[in-house]
Amino acid sequence: MEFGMFHEFQRPAGLDDATSFAQSFEQVDAAEQYGLDVIWLAELHVAPTRSVLASPLTVAAAIASRTKRVKIGIAVQVLPLCHPLRLAEEVATVDHISHGRLIFGVGRSGFPRTYMAYGVPYAESRERFADTLEILKKAWTQETFTHHGPFHNFENVHLVPKPLQKPYPEIRVAATNAETFAANGTAGYPIFAAVRLGTLSELGPNIREYRAAWRAAGHPGEGRVYLRVPVYVADTEAQAVSEPRSSIMNFYAALGKQLEDSAQLEGARATEQRAERGQALRSINFDDVLKEKVIVGTPQQVTQRLKDLQAELGLDGILAELNCGNAIPHDRVLHSLRLLCEQVKPAFG
Repeated sequence: MEFGMFHEFQRPAGLDDATSFAQSFEQVDAAEQYGLDVIWLAELHVAPTRSVLASPLTVAAAIASRTKRVKIGIAVQVLPLCHPLRLAEEVATVDHISHGRLIFGVGRSGFPRTYMAYGVPYAESRERFADTLEILKKAWTQETFTHHGPFHNFENVHLVPKPLQKPYPEIRVAATNAETFAANGTAGYPIFAAVRLGTLSELGPNIREYRAAWRAAGHPGEGRVYLRVPVYVADTEAQAVSEPRSSIMNFYAALGKQLEDSAQLEGARATEQRAERGQALRSINFDDVLKEKVIVGTPQQVTQRLKDLQAELGLDGILAELNCGNAIPHDRVLHSLRLLCEQVKPAFG
């Protein structure tokens, strides 16, 4: 079981950019010290009350330079917003700087707001994602490559540097619905699953679809699944429930509003689905959140919950969101991280 921390380099209200970076790097240093497996970096843009993590590969290079052991993951690079050749160069560079500790997670992002800011049509996101990913793999594996696609054309390009890891850093892909679970199984990619919009109980059928597609395509093994989920570990059950409550509930209320707002920017089917999801999240109660969306408790309780989910879903690892909602105090996040690494993680060998 791989234990990772999903990090947004939070910028909550009242914190300036410099303090946000300083606190986040302190948590990264603690993760290295406590023995965490992976630091996972989000990619977030134009979110002034949420995050300063607009350039995850730059931050990954900084983490690589200040750590020796912990792996560094991108979760996820939003491929349709990137120039593929520049991205291929930067990923390969960070792979060298980290001495091969980079894991490259990719996705499309579920919200059109950032696409609007970048001037990229959200309706093109699926095609742009596929085009960019194909270019990346060509650039990393071919001495000189040529590519003619719907959005990018390259002639006889020799990428330098090539990645340190061969053929390239491990690619993991975000899966968000039954269609993308199955498609990634067919393609043979390890996947990220999440419960921000859905519930833990809904994951089982999607993961089964993914692994059935994996086997049908003839890939070896079963296909690896990594769950991104809010986690909070405290010394007592009462603390574990009360300390993150307002932060978590504010997060889901804000996410619900974001879904409702974004529903106006997409097609009719997506509009209906997003509006319904948004309304449900804005009215959800904390008991349902505890049951279906988060993992909180003492080290013993969190260990048991993870063991149950591992048995039910066949999980290969987690990306623990230790500050869901961005309002959990820095010292509490550090304590939760320490308990996760020193009292939960060892139970999984």
